[in-house]
Order: sequence, then structure tokens, then C-alpha cells
Amino acid sequence: MPFSDVGEVRCHPHEARVFEHGWQSWSPSGRYRWTDAPPRPATETIQVLAYRPETPVPDGVFQGEGLLAIEPGDGSVELWSAPDPLTVPSIRVREDKGRLVVSADGPVRHHRSEHGLGRALRDWADSMAGSTTGSTTGSTTGSTTGSTAGPRAFPAVPPMWCTWYGYWGKVTDADVIENLELSHKHGLGADMFLIDDGYEAEIGDWLEIRPEFGSLARAVDAVTGAGHRAGIWTAPFLVGHRSRIFREHPDWLVGGAYAGHMWDQDLAVLDVTHPEAAEHLVHVFRTLAAMGISHFKLDFVYAGALAGRRHEDMDPIAAYRLGLELIRRGAGPGATLHGCGAPMLPSIGLVDIMRVSPDIAPTLYPKSGDISQPSQLGARLTGAAREFLHARWWVNDPDCIMARPEVEAREEWAAHIEGTGGLRGSSDPIAALDAWGLATTRRLMVPTATEPS
Repeated sequence: MPFSDVGEVRCHPHEARVFEHGWQSWSPSGRYRWTDAPPRPATETIQVLAYRPETPVPDGVFQGEGLLAIEPGDGSVELWSAPDPLTVPSIRVREDKGRLVVSADGPVRHHRSEHGLGRALRDWADSMAGSTTGSTTGSTTGSTTGSTAGPRAFPAVPPMWCTWYGYWGKVTDADVIENLELSHKHGLGADMFLIDDGYEAEIGDWLEIRPEFGSLARAVDAVTGAGHRAGIWTAPFLVGHRSRIFREHPDWLVGGAYAGHMWDQDLAVLDVTHPEAAEHLVHVFRTLAAMGISHFKLDFVYAGALAGRRHEDMDPIAAYRLGLELIRRGAGPGATLHGCGAPMLPSIGLVDIMRVSPDIAPTLYPKSGDISQPSQLGARLTGAAREFLHARWWVNDPDCIMARPEVEAREEWAAHIEGTGGLRGSSDPIAALDAWGLATTRRLMVPTATEPS
């Protein structure tokens, strides 16, 4: 759908501020002066991986995905937004002869507030939380609560420990067990232990284990046997070109969909509208749940909302939501679904926890200069801009605590985590923590806040 003008604000542009909300977890979000250069993708691949692939932003405009707000400078806020989580237009603003002209490529709602940006964003988030029943079909799915039942409650989520930022893709079952024991020894309070990327043989082959990892069952049994919850990472809508699924089931893939290049391979997309692919997806999560896993980190799930040729003629956002419903069916109603790299508005009502920022990194600045990419700066800026979503749409995940000595600006990162109400999770090898790192991690490892931010 082409862009058409939907409103305007008369103001002095140099006095105005614009709030852009990004498409998915890693997409930059924040408040900018009109004269600022807003964050944009460093490469075409990053456009796919971390921004809205089908709507690149032209020069000279600001663009929000489902939400854009303007502060003219007189204390008011003009806010344009998606009508519901199933219809998420791109919304742009440009300057034209002293006016800021707003356009969109789909239907929008407009709201004016006199109570400042923070209040306007919180009120908007509350209104969106009640606009979906948590299903592509209008029925409530899994642990989600429909709008007819009133606002969803978000009980406190205990802290976790995660393998990723300490062991990356070379994690082993022994690493999990060692850190389980060290968490007990040092009183870190981790309740859930998340086995992140690196256990699987290939992207898409989630039930086939990389030989160097060891035994997934042994790691899970150690965690649950110690009285803790076990978690696992998948990228459920990605199919790597090296995977068995890619070789054996080309009919299970979304035609023409390119999900980017990672893990030294191109990435295809699982077509959840294909009956056999849907059955496979449910089977994967049912099998993992039967092992004793109850927390599922669903990463790179932007792929599920990419355009392409599907077995059924279904809108990409509806297909994405169907995919999450299938995962819930396999994982079970009591499982925790934890989105990451996920389209924000289309996930409302279907996930329990959501990453609201790009990945953290041991470094302060991203290598490419693009703050959608791993860095402390990007995670801080976008995480702070989305704090208002916590306990309104889901439990926020600001990303993990990293407190070992080689982490740049670790004090500032710890302060950022302490200021959020969201999920607390350590991801250092516990043996690598010095006295400050241990004390800081222990202090930060508390349950999530139950009241909205």
C-alpha cells in the first residue's frame, strides 16, 4: 500500500522532538531532535536482520513501525499508531514549509495528549494491550489473556543464568552443569538455566545435537534435578541452508523469503501454513517440553513475518502469530515463551517475556556504528526507550547482566539493568567474575517487577 498523508503538526521543526518505535526487538527506538540523524541500517543484510525489511526509510524523514509521536514544543504530544496488533503500518514524518507532515502506508489512529511523552506512551500501550485476544482467529491461546478478561497480570519472574555471553556457540553440557553448581556455591539466586545457541547441530535441526555439546538430556536433568527450571534457545522460523530440513523439505519453506545471512549461511523461512511444517514445529516443542524444558527463548522470529509465497494465502503478520500459536500448542499452556528479534506489536498477547533491545556485548559501541547491532550503547538506548512496555504487554527483557572484568563500562551497564523492572539474567561464566562482579550480579539477581513501568 502506498504512503498517504494522515496528518500534520504546525510547529518550528527545530523545536520538535520525534519518537520512533522500531519494528522488532533489535530495531532502534528513541526520541530525537528534528535535526538529529536517526539510526539506520549499516548494510542491506542488517536491514533484514534488525529493521523492517520491506520498508526502508528514505532520507529526510523519521519512521516508526506502528507508532510515531511528535512533541511540537508546546508541551503537547501528537501520536499516530496502528489500529491493532494485526495491522502495523509504517508511519513517516517529513518537513514541508514549516509543517511536519505525517504519512502512513496503512490505517492509523491519532491521539493528542497534554501530559507529556511518557504518559502518552503508557496510555497508548495500555490501549493496545486490550485490543487483541491473543490469537489470529479471535480465540485466546495458551497462557495469554483475551481483552474480555481485562488487563493481563504479569507475576514476578525469578532471575536466570544463560550460556550465551560466556560460551557463545561453543557451549557444552559440562559448562551448564559447572555454572549450576557455581550459582549455588555463590548464592546468585538463578532459578532458571537457559541453554542458548550452540547445542543444536544446525539452524533448523533443533532436535539434533551438536556432538561437541554433549548430552542435552544430561544438562536438562542436572538443572531440573537441582530443583530449577530448564530453558532452551531456538530460532524456530529459521531454516539454515546447511540443515537437514532445508535439504529434505524444500516444500516447507516460504518461497522467495530471505531471512538474512548468519552462521556463515543463508537463511530460509519455515512456512507454518504448510500442514506438515506446522506439525513438525509442534513436534519440536512438544519433544523439548517432554524433556523437562519449560522456558523457550524464541529468537530471530522476525523471520516468521517476512513476505513470501506460503502454502496458504495468509498475511505475513497473521502467519507469524499462527507460528507462535503452534509453538504454544507444542510447549504447553504453562510454558514460558520468551520472544527475541521479534516483531513488537504483532507479538502482543502471545509471548510472556520479550527482549526490548538489541543484544548487549562486552564492548560499549557496535563495530558497524549501527546501534541495532550488539553493543552496550544500543541495548541501553532502545531498552530505556521501551521500558514503558514492561508489565503492560509482557515482561521486558533488557538483556543479560555482564559483570566480568573485561566488559567495558560494566558499572554503567549494571546501573541500566538496576533501573529496569524486567528480567534479570546473568550470562558470565561465574568462575570469571571478580569480587565486584560477584557482588553486583548477586545484588541484581532479583525477580521482575509486577507493576507496569
